[in-house]
Amino acid sequence: MSTTTAPATLDVSSTPRVPLSTLLQVELRKMYDTKAGAWLLAIIGIVTTVAIVLFGLLANDNDKTFSNFAGFAATPQGFLLPVMAILLITQEWGQRTAMVTFTLEPHRSRVLTAKIGAALVIGLGAYVLAMVVAILAALVLGGGSPFEDFSTFDLATFGMLQILGILQGVAFGLVFLSSATAIVLYFAIPIVFGIIGEISPSFADAAAWFDLGTAQAPLLNGASSLTGEEWTQLGVTSVIWVALPLVVGAWRMLRSELK
Repeated sequence: MSTTTAPATLDVSSTPRVPLSTLLQVELRKMYDTKAGAWLLAIIGIVTTVAIVLFGLLANDNDKTFSNFAGFAATPQGFLLPVMAILLITQEWGQRTAMVTFTLEPHRSRVLTAKIGAALVIGLGAYVLAMVVAILAALVLGGGSPFEDFSTFDLATFGMLQILGILQGVAFGLVFLSSATAIVLYFAIPIVFGIIGEISPSFADAAAWFDLGTAQAPLLNGASSLTGEEWTQLGVTSVIWVALPLVVGAWRMLRSELK
């Protein structure tokens, strides 16, 4: 006579969740514990420092102000921080370690929150580095009154541009879940808009309403303030190229099949 054995079950209902702070630390470690991530972080720091120092050595004395030193760091960081954000999202899908991550933490929304938080923390570190190096450069290499044009508006807009770039990188990474595709399109789309604008003046005139780079141009060019229309254009393009891709990408990440 055979007996029926009840199937073994593992009750994890009382197991506490992994703290979000721990997930954040894990995502940060994924960036500097890999060769690609470590090199990218190092390059962000080196290029930021070198760009500011070169500006201090080569620019005219009248231009060697704190705002110009800080603004000169915006270009390399504007290119590299979005790439960092893309890799933070896509590297697991390319290396197929996402299954491990989502097995250890099945709530994908918490993993996504930790990834976005990690990208912003790294961006904050890059921002602080740029400000510290800019202050030191202004003190050592600056002109007669290097802090005369100091403006909290410049500091705020510099940080806002960094955040927009990082979130756009996160959004592109989530939408495509492929490092190569996301990076290529991130850089190719503004180039395509620029080419079309050269061909069609009417397209160029309206570009600030749908091209994020064009809408950001007044801030990148050192404008001390924006008009209401310019703020509206920046808001509209941020929705098109940051908010909408972020929502679509988050939906895709939460529902994508792991292979």
